[in-house]
Amino acid sequence: MSSDFESYEQDFAVLTADVTGRIARVPKLLGDEKKQMVASIEKQLEEARELLEQMELEVREIPPQSRGMYSSRMRSYKQEMGKLEADFKRSRIAYSDEVRNELLGDDGNSSENQLIKLREERAHLLDNTERLERSSQRLEAGYQIAVETEQIGQEMLENLSHDREKIQRARERLRETDANLGKSSRILTGMLRRIIQNRILMVVLAVIIVFTITVAIYYFVRGQ
Repeated sequence: MSSDFESYEQDFAVLTADVTGRIARVPKLLGDEKKQMVASIEKQLEEARELLEQMELEVREIPPQSRGMYSSRMRSYKQEMGKLEADFKRSRIAYSDEVRNELLGDDGNSSENQLIKLREERAHLLDNTERLERSSQRLEAGYQIAVETEQIGQEMLENLSHDREKIQRARERLRETDANLGKSSRILTGMLRRIIQNRILMVVLAVIIVFTITVAIYYFVRGQ
């Protein structure tokens, strides 16, 4: 299970490193070349999201006692993914020389002021977007912790249920053992009673025999 996670992890590292390099090149590109690069990066980011989803599924299959380390790494990768997406948005709104020339036109000073104002507004919007993304990531992390806590609770309840069944079976076996011991004790007591009775009977018979022999000898001797 962990080997699959590590494989996805390596693919994610290679992919994000490539995306980082491509994002840095976007502001320097123009026209169709820039569009092609943006489309390629969007595709790679989608692949990175799919890898994160696969990694998250793998983490859910890991036993709770070993899951903490992988969950921490997942949070780090999600933060890295959020940073990549934010950098990508910045690179898309960064103005290339071609866009700047189109905005400036003949009136350089006025267009430059408009450009600065527009860039400030875009930067403000981008900051708001980043704050929203960070809030969303915190909410997602909280939800993930809640899900993991629920899973651990369910597993603990299942373990307690299994333990209770074992205890009940042990009690039943103990009752059966007590019943068997009681029955054996009654049998042994009966046997001991019969042995004592037999011995008493033998003693009585022996006394009678001895008495009879003694009386017989007495009358025999007296008769002579």
